[in-house]
Formats: sequence, structure tokens, C-alpha cells
Amino acid sequence: MRILVIGDIHGKPGRRILRSRLPGLRRTHDADLVIANGENAAGGAGITSDVIREIFGAGVDVITGGNHTWHNREAYETLDAEARLLRPANYPPGVPGHGTALVAVNGTTVGVLNLQGRIFMQGIDDPFRAAREHAQVLREQAPIVVVDFHAEATSEKIALGWYLDGRVSAVLGTHTHVQTADERVLPGGTAYISDVGMTGPHDGVIGMEREGIIERFLTQMPVRFTVASGAAQLNGVVLDVDESGGRARSIHRIQEFEEE
Repeated sequence: MRILVIGDIHGKPGRRILRSRLPGLRRTHDADLVIANGENAAGGAGITSDVIREIFGAGVDVITGGNHTWHNREAYETLDAEARLLRPANYPPGVPGHGTALVAVNGTTVGVLNLQGRIFMQGIDDPFRAAREHAQVLREQAPIVVVDFHAEATSEKIALGWYLDGRVSAVLGTHTHVQTADERVLPGGTAYISDVGMTGPHDGVIGMEREGIIERFLTQMPVRFTVASGAAQLNGVVLDVDESGGRARSIHRIQEFEEE
């Protein structure tokens, strides 16, 4: 099975390049399933019901989230109602939504698990224990399990990759918006990359206008950030996974750019 995973969709530019490039990418890579992180898809922070429908309409099958998923309260009802829309599974009990999904793909069931890190982020529940528990449950129902680990620290991401090696098909980092070049298949058959990257403005600072970010660094004063304009990039990875045992055969990075 071939699975296409799209990096954090950032604002209108990210949604624009997703709409224009995803159909061709799906054909080129013969993708059976498309997963995308959408936590910043609405205005560069959060997600809304309209944006959720737009992303699904563009051809994405499962949307994962992160710490900005909660930015827009109007999405909370959709988080509860839509099985293909995830938020990190290791938030405390009682928060809206769910952290796992099971998707039927050409006769094979694929499990998707969304987790969030704790280093330099909120002190939520332990992602390692949550990963072990949810991965075990998902593997009882699905031979293939893909993990979106939304985390800041590279060390935490790499550690989770090794911790889950052989237990899941892939551990894919998101959140930093900068695609890393450390993709590999670990010895136990788990595909890994520290960060899938960002699908959004190419010439901003991780998706935001440069001027406001630079002013914040210079003055340390509060500044309102806005989504950058101009050409967009699309970052992602393609996984090739054995359908019977769930072992990854390969992982390859994708980078697409709009013309200026």
C-alpha cells in the first residue's frame, strides 16, 4: 500500500497548493490513502468546519491535528462528529474529539494515531505511554498503523520512533514546519522522519509574514502575526507499506513549489 502524508497545511496558501497539486501527486505516486495535518489550516492557527470540508474535498482522507487544533471553538462539534478528523490522543479525558481512526482502504484497514509531544509544549499526558496503548489496540484491528507525532523537540520525536519501531508502520513528525532530511526505515520496519514539513507560504517564517516575526525577535514585544503571501510550497512523504505485516518498505520526501 502507498500512503501519501502531507505536512502541516498553513492558511489559504497551503489550501490553495493542496487543491492544485494533490490530484496529480495522488496519481503520480499511486497513493491509496492521503493523510494531512490541518491544525493551522484556518488563518495559520486552528481549523474550522468550512476548512475541514475544503480539505476533505481536495482529496485528503484523514486530517490530523496538534496544539493549535483548539484555536477555533466552532470546530469542537466537528471534532466529535467526524471520525476522519483527529486531535492528539494524549490530551486529558473529556476534551472534544478523538485521537485515532480506522480507515478501510481497498480491503485493508489502516489505523491512524495522532499524538503530541511535551518538550517545549503543554504538559499534557505522556505520549509514550499513550502511543504504546493506542498502537496495541489499533494493531489488533489494522495491520498498518501510521502515527503523526506533533512535537517540537527532535530528540523526543526520534525517541518515539525507536520506541515504536516494529509496533507501527510509520512515525512521522509534524509541528516545526521545516522538512527534515532524516527519513529512513528503522530495523523493525517502521518508517520515520523528524518532520514532514509544511504546506504553505514559501517565503515567510514558518508560514507567517517575515516583518512581524522579525519585529518580535528584535523587540520582544507582542506582535500580531499574519499568514505570509506569495508562492506556496507543499511538503510531504510517500510511504510504501506491506499490507500483510505492516512493515514499511520505503519512505520518500516530496517537495513541490508554486512559481513566483
